[in-house]
Amino acid sequence: MPVPSASEVSALPPHGEGVSGDRSVQRALEDAWPADLPAIDERELLDAGGALLRADATGIGRARWPTVFSRTARAVTPAFASARFRVQAAVARRGKRPGTAVVHLVWAGMDRGGTYTDLRVTEWQFTRKTTMKGTSTWTPQSR
Repeated sequence: MPVPSASEVSALPPHGEGVSGDRSVQRALEDAWPADLPAIDERELLDAGGALLRADATGIGRARWPTVFSRTARAVTPAFASARFRVQAAVARRGKRPGTAVVHLVWAGMDRGGTYTDLRVTEWQFTRKTTMKGTSTWTPQSR
C-alpha cells in the first residue's frame, strides 16, 4: 500500500484541531488509498475495525473478540479513557493477498495520565471466512 506523500500529509489539520478537522483527515485517507472493495464489504470492515480499535484502546468490547484479545488482555486496564476516544477517519481496502483486507484508522484519545493525542494511526488485518452455509464474513487476524 502506498505511503502518503509529503503534500498529502500537509493537508492534515494541525494536532488538536478537534472534530472539525476530521473531515480533512478522512479525505486524506481516501486520496491516499482509493476505494477498491464493494461498499457492503467496506462497511462491514469499517464497523469491525472501529469496534476492534475501541476494544484495544479502551477495553470496551474485548470479550467480543476472544481470538484477538486473550483472557489476560481482556482483564488488563486499558491505556485510554473511553470518554475522550474517537475515530477521526477510517478506510477499508483490499489486502496484499486474495481474501484479505486492511482497515486503516486514524483516531484520537486521552490516556489515563490525561494526555490527549490525535492523529494516531492503527491498522487491522482481516481475512474473509466462508461458513458451512456458504455465507462469508470478515474475521480479524490476531496480532
